[in-house]
Amino acid sequence: MRDARGAGLVPEVFVGIGGRGPEDVIADERGRVLTGVEDGRVLRVDGLAEPGRARVETIAETGGRPLGLELLPDGDLLVCDAERGLLRVATGDGTVRVLADEAEGEPLRFCSNVVVLSDGTVYFTVSSRRHPLHQWIGDIVEHTGTGRLLRLAPGEGTPEVVLDGLQFANGLAPSADESFLVVAETGARRLTRVHLTGARAGTSEPFAEDLPGTPDNMWRDPQGLMWVALAGPRIGALDRLHRTGPAVRRAASRVAVRAPFRPLGFAGVVAVDEEGHVVHTLVDRHSRFRMVTSACVAEGRLILGSLWERGVAVCELPGNAD
Repeated sequence: MRDARGAGLVPEVFVGIGGRGPEDVIADERGRVLTGVEDGRVLRVDGLAEPGRARVETIAETGGRPLGLELLPDGDLLVCDAERGLLRVATGDGTVRVLADEAEGEPLRFCSNVVVLSDGTVYFTVSSRRHPLHQWIGDIVEHTGTGRLLRLAPGEGTPEVVLDGLQFANGLAPSADESFLVVAETGARRLTRVHLTGARAGTSEPFAEDLPGTPDNMWRDPQGLMWVALAGPRIGALDRLHRTGPAVRRAASRVAVRAPFRPLGFAGVVAVDEEGHVVHTLVDRHSRFRMVTSACVAEGRLILGSLWERGVAVCELPGNAD
């Protein structure tokens, strides 16, 4: 990858974790990485900074397909499961509890990413109300705008819809003072700011637009940067398709979900500050690690997850290369 600010090539190491599709990666306070894989397991990986010495532990099995993760202050884990809804996982004994599996009487068919604020309020995204995970490309092509941001208040059993009409709502990150959230809209190649407090509470606006790829999961580091994975490059033909009518997009979507999918050799990550300025742009258009769907920082390294690959990538942080 190359940093747009001139940090040069960033070396990568691939670490197999015994499962396919570590879609989201997050780091705990000890630098261990947690992720969920295709067969429903939630894994904890230690020692990624030591080549060849990574240790993988299964801490739970959701019985579905875990995607976005968020650590709670007590050490438990919130999990967005694409098949089962919003879950709470006890990292000590692996107990799984469903927190929410419907909203406004409609099943949650594609929960994507989740964050929790200091008061215990949980916000999470639903990427699509029309297409399930295994047909995700159909939603990107059809450009349905059926993504949602939902809120689950402490002690409540049913989430409320905060924002509707999002283009494949995906990753989430809060501001330092929790006055707003940033939501990744994969289908629109943009980040959207949602105000939570003050006179503009409940309103939204663009935060960063025309990104060099399709934004996926987000992770806020202790220094305040929001790391945004780019799951694929900008594709001009797709941009043009999105400007056509609904009937054309629906027809193209039906073709897309039946066609064999293979990601391009593209890996990308951007880091954005709280003003919406892109601080780092890391892009490799000939990468062997493809479809980067998440990024976090652990033990001084940038860790990448992927919906496609059978492991994670360990990269130098910008400015850390020799």
